[in-house]
Amino acid sequence: MAQAAGQRMAAEIDGDFVVFLIGARLNKFRLLQSLMDLGGRRGMKHMLDYLAAHPDKGLLGYQMGLPFIVQYWRSFEHLEAFATDTSDPHLAVWRRYWRRVGKSGRTGIWHETYLVRAGEYEAIYGNMPPFGLGKAGRLRPLSESSTARGRLKAAGSATDAAV
Repeated sequence: MAQAAGQRMAAEIDGDFVVFLIGARLNKFRLLQSLMDLGGRRGMKHMLDYLAAHPDKGLLGYQMGLPFIVQYWRSFEHLEAFATDTSDPHLAVWRRYWRRVGKSGRTGIWHETYLVRAGEYEAIYGNMPPFGLGKAGRLRPLSESSTARGRLKAAGSATDAAV
């Protein structure tokens, strides 16, 4: 799918899934110290490489960006297991972050978790290579007559029934 010109695509994933947004903020400009706060070489990139090498952990895909990373997970149970399992790389980095930073406010971290039910999402890409949810799932071509309401079948059905 290297050539994307002239294509309008929709992303699909079978079943429910989880969208996990995570990011960091340098509250005091000390770049090297903040990078170490965030795990250094054992930080997020290391964790994502580990997850890519272990697809059974449940990470479907991710999109790196600044100031945050979007991750797609098979289930909340997969995400939670990775976050809390002492044999996975996350827990040690997270504990080290709190020991290093504590309440100093030097480097901030945040995340948001969204549980997405099958069919209750829309992801459209025009003239784009695989990106975001389109990398985590699969892409299919859209017709010119395709509408948002038609693509959001579950949400559209509930709204139509009420009218």
